[in-house]
Amino acid sequence: MDLIQIFALAVLQGLTEFLPISSSAHLILLPIISGWQDQGLAFDVAVHVGTLSAVVFYFRHTLYTLLIDWSQSLQQRRLIGDSKLAWAVLFGTIPVGLAGLVFNDVIEQSLRSPLVIATTTIIFGLLLGWADWQGKQQRNEHQLTWQDVLIVGIAQAIALIPGTSRSGITMTAGLILGLSRNAAARFSFLLSIPVIFLAGGLKTIELIQADASTDWFAMITGASLSAISAYICIHLFLKLLDRIGMWPFVIYRLLLGAILLILFI
Repeated sequence: MDLIQIFALAVLQGLTEFLPISSSAHLILLPIISGWQDQGLAFDVAVHVGTLSAVVFYFRHTLYTLLIDWSQSLQQRRLIGDSKLAWAVLFGTIPVGLAGLVFNDVIEQSLRSPLVIATTTIIFGLLLGWADWQGKQQRNEHQLTWQDVLIVGIAQAIALIPGTSRSGITMTAGLILGLSRNAAARFSFLLSIPVIFLAGGLKTIELIQADASTDWFAMITGASLSAISAYICIHLFLKLLDRIGMWPFVIYRLLLGAILLILFI
């Protein structure tokens, strides 16, 4: 990997992991369009570590409170403070974990084509726009019921299909359930932490088993660039979201999907 490829893929991962436009779609498509060879498993691990570190650092104060309250809730066997939100993040991760174990091979072998990505990009982009338009936006993430958490968790599992966008579909579900834009985004970002951790852990195990040589310069540079770009992306997205809404991302998804259909049909 040359420096241009490292920079492009790492920054792309950092930006698209948390925007509702599908990081997996962009990381699959960029090498296809540019003619680059696959970046390899080690680099995928590195950029996932970068995005994970960014979201953990950004929400470090919230996570500290959640961890303390969750620990006390576990000890006293009742909800304390923000422990309900902590439990919601954990329970909301179960559906995607189970779906990943059952369907991972099918997804990897059959659903990573440009046409699948184009279709899901358009369909779930339109759904995001509808949710942003119709959602009541009256609740925050602390007011989620357990049924709400299950719905968002199932939505997150659907995001295993490339082009869907994990952040996009979880925000869509949150908006449909009446969360404000910022609340839907914050819950989506908190949900991303165990998911990215689990995905990175699985890729790390695969990397160890493959016993392949490692380009440490590419990994360190990729992790650093993805972390910086992801942190900036989270900050600006949450700051501007109420002002711009979801429609800029909906339009982008429709244009991207249309271009993909033109290129690959």
